[in-house]
Amino acid sequence: MGEYSEQTPVNIITGFLGSGKTTLLKGLLTAPDLQDTAILINEFGDIGLDHELVTNVTEGALLLDNGCVCCAVRGDLKEALRELLSNRQNGKIPFFRRVVIETSGLADPAPIAYTLLAESVLQYHFRLGGIITTVDAVNGIAQLRTFPEPVKQIAMADRLILTKTDLAPEGEQLALETGLRQVNKSAPIIRVKAGDIQPASLLIDDLYDQDGRQREVQQWLKATDGDNALLHEHADQVQSFSVTYDEPLDWTAFGIWMSMLLHRHGDNVLRIKGLLNVADVPTPVLINGVQHIVHPPSHLPDWPNKNRQSRIIFIVRHMDQVQIKRSLAVFNRLANSGSTSGKAA
Repeated sequence: MGEYSEQTPVNIITGFLGSGKTTLLKGLLTAPDLQDTAILINEFGDIGLDHELVTNVTEGALLLDNGCVCCAVRGDLKEALRELLSNRQNGKIPFFRRVVIETSGLADPAPIAYTLLAESVLQYHFRLGGIITTVDAVNGIAQLRTFPEPVKQIAMADRLILTKTDLAPEGEQLALETGLRQVNKSAPIIRVKAGDIQPASLLIDDLYDQDGRQREVQQWLKATDGDNALLHEHADQVQSFSVTYDEPLDWTAFGIWMSMLLHRHGDNVLRIKGLLNVADVPTPVLINGVQHIVHPPSHLPDWPNKNRQSRIIFIVRHMDQVQIKRSLAVFNRLANSGSTSGKAA
């Protein structure tokens, strides 16, 4: 596998039907500071590209006048990414430094993320940059109550883009943001109005981007502050919570616990993000997981503040946060006593 910092980041833009993905993507296509971007979409007609944006068409790829290239995904995503990579290497399309995948309104982003993290050829050249989910400020509350798709899309997001804010009263927006926080504790919520989108700030920061890493971690730290009480009365709903530990974690024990947790509950562990104080490691270790797959750990050069606690953000469904906390505490205690046998959650 190539070094994560050197791999081409892939950003996923998802969101429920009518939530503003097309508007966001159009803004992306015209951003001068996002040149050298390859965009994968389901069908060109769904995007409605303006003719003045297109300078050339070659072998199913649209070359845009800002240096971006658009390709259609009419079959398997894995094959589309492989073809995109091959065309870049052969010089058939301009060199691109990042990829954006736009999903359909009913899509589950998890299989896309899994493809990037688990497929052997792709994981050598690409890495998951981040998941961006658009949320309709006017209809978002009703959609969250009615449909399972937007809940999953919101739960897995690294950025939540609240669209149509000029059409929704402030009270409704605040109520929606409260609901979003219940589902996803760590993703920043960014309000946008029609035509007021700054896509560069959405795509560049991620855990493996040298310039954006510190900003991303600061978002995680904000999410671990405050009350960690249960956000729902029942554990069968999607919920987001954080876990903190004062004592350094044993890396081997934590790895065993994490492996067992994902093996047993991977479908229901939607995201894990953490800044860990690992025993005998002087700087914090960053972890980031999507369902069954965990990114290779990353290291910060130094602690962001004087707090040396391990802080882990979980986004889960059909699971009990009290049981998760208890099982991790047991594993760490067993490690300190010289034994790591046990059950994970």
